[in-house]
Amino acid sequence: MQRPKRLGILVGGGPAPGINSVISAATIEAVNSGLEVIGIYDGFQHLMEGRTDMVRSLTIPDVSRIHFQGGSILRTSRAVVTKSRESVEQAAATLRDLGLSYLLTIGGDGMASASTQVAQATEGAVRIVQAPKTIDNDLPLPGDMPTFGFETARHMGTELVLNLMEDARTTNRWFFVVVMGRVAGHLALGIGKAAGATTTVIPEEFDRGAIGLRDLCLLLEGSVIKRLASGQRYGVAVIAEGVGDRLDPQELAGIPGVAVEYDPHGQLRLGEIPLATVLRREVQRRLAERGAQVTISEAASLGYALRSARPIPFDIDYTRTLGHGAVRLLTSPDQEEKLRYGGLVCLQAGNLQPVPYGELLDPKTGRTRMRLVDLQSQTYRVARDYMIRLEAHDLEDDRSAELTAAAGGMSVEELRSVYGPWVHARAQAGGRARVAPAPGPASTL
Repeated sequence: MQRPKRLGILVGGGPAPGINSVISAATIEAVNSGLEVIGIYDGFQHLMEGRTDMVRSLTIPDVSRIHFQGGSILRTSRAVVTKSRESVEQAAATLRDLGLSYLLTIGGDGMASASTQVAQATEGAVRIVQAPKTIDNDLPLPGDMPTFGFETARHMGTELVLNLMEDARTTNRWFFVVVMGRVAGHLALGIGKAAGATTTVIPEEFDRGAIGLRDLCLLLEGSVIKRLASGQRYGVAVIAEGVGDRLDPQELAGIPGVAVEYDPHGQLRLGEIPLATVLRREVQRRLAERGAQVTISEAASLGYALRSARPIPFDIDYTRTLGHGAVRLLTSPDQEEKLRYGGLVCLQAGNLQPVPYGELLDPKTGRTRMRLVDLQSQTYRVARDYMIRLEAHDLEDDRSAELTAAAGGMSVEELRSVYGPWVHARAQAGGRARVAPAPGPASTL
C-alpha cells in the first residue's frame, strides 16, 4: 500500500491571534484529503540544523478544539534561515528527509522571504504556501485584506486604550501609549482611530532619519497645549513604535538609559528603546520649563499583550478559510506551475486568491514589499481630522494663538516662533488646513 503524502506545518516570526485556527483548519482538510500531517516545532530553527526529531504528528482529534486558542501549539521562532545559502540548503534537505510533499508556513514578511528561498532550494520537490500572519498588517494582500491577527490585536488594543482614556479623564493626566509596528502604523492608527485617542503618531508621517527627538516632542506638545487652551488637562497619545526607527540612532544613543541594539537582520531593536519613557520625560520637562502644569504617564507598550490573545470571530472565520484554502492550493494540479516556488494563500471578495512570492518582491531591493498607511487615503484623512493637533490656524488666528500661548506658558511671538516652522512644514508634507473652531472648552478627548 502506497504511503500517503505528507504535509508539514510550521510557524515563524512573532505570535498573532489565529495561528492555531490555521493549523486546525489545514490539518482537518489535509487528513480528510488523505494526507498525513506533521507539525514542525519552532519554525525553520531545527530544520536548518538538519534535525528531524522536533516534529509531531497532527490528527483531527489533536486540533479540533484549538481554533479559538491564542498562541501556537507548534511554538514559533525568528530563526533566520536566509542567513546563508548553507542554511537554506540544509532546511530544504531536512524537509525532503521528513518525506514532505507539501509545506504550509505561517508568518509575515520575513517568512515570505525565507519560504521563497527554501522553495527554490527544493527544486519543486516540496510545494510551499504561506498563510499571511502579522498584527502589523504590513503585507500587500490583494483587495486590501488585513493580515490575520490584526483585527483581534486592534480590537483588544482599542479596549485597553478606551480604559486609559477614562483614566486620563478621571485623573486629569496624559498617557503616552506605544503600539507595535516597525515599518507601518496600521495597528497604532487602527487603535487610535477606533478609540478616539487625542492624537496618533505613525512612522509614515516622517521620512526615515529626517526627524530629531525635538520634532517629535513639538508634535506631542502641540496636542497637549491645544487641549490646555480648551480647558482640558488630559489626553491620550498613541504612538507607533516604528516612529523610533525614523529617529537618528546617534541621538538615541546619547539619551541616558537608552540602548541602541540591532537584530540579526540589521534592524534597530525597537523593543529595547523605551520610547514612551523618553518622550514623556522630554515633553514634560519642556512644558515644565515654561510653567505649564501637566502630568504625563506612560502606559505599558501594546504589542506583546495582544499577540497571543484568543482570536475574535473575524480572525477565526478568516483563518479557518485560509487553512482550508492552503491545502486546496497545495494539492491542486491547476496551481502547481503558478506556485512552483511558493506563494501566499489570500482571500479576495470571499474567494481564494493565491499570490506567488515573486509578485510580493520589490524589484529594487529584492525584499518583500511592505504595505504602508496611505496618508492620502480617506481612511487616514478621517483619522487625522479627528485628532487634536496644533494646526496652522491655531497660530494664525489671534484669539486662538493667545489662548494657546497662555496655556503653553509663552508669548504669542514665542508660540509662533517655536511651533510655526514645524506646523507649516507638516502641512506642506501632507496636512490639510481646516476652518478654525471657535475658542472655548472642548468636550472630546
